[in-house]
This record gives sequence, C-alpha cells and structure tokens, in this order.
Amino acid sequence: METSFDFQPVYPHHDLLIELGRIEMAMEHLAHRSEDERQVLRPRLQSRISRLRDELQSLEV
Repeated sequence: METSFDFQPVYPHHDLLIELGRIEMAMEHLAHRSEDERQVLRPRLQSRISRLRDELQSLEV
C-alpha cells in the first residue's frame, strides 16, 4: 500500500505570517551577533522579509 502526502500548506496566509514573525525576531537578535555575522545575515533576512511580504500581498489579491 502506497501512501501519498500532499505537503502544500493548507493555510498559506497563516504560514507566511508565522515565517515573517520568525524572520523579524531573527532581525531583532542580530544585535547579539558579531559585526561580521550581522553584515552577512542582515541582507539575507531583509531579502527574505521582502519575498514573504510579496507573497502575502499576492494572496490578498
């Protein structure tokens, strides 16, 4: 017997909001990192926030 799972999120809006919150918390904790780590992580986190916000806007249309 083969079982097939559909891993597509059932509640994409909710999932995106949770991920956005996690990324925002990571941004807040950058102050506890070294300057080198902040310079590497900040652009990545900002890019991820931007993509998540774009995805949320596309769901609301």
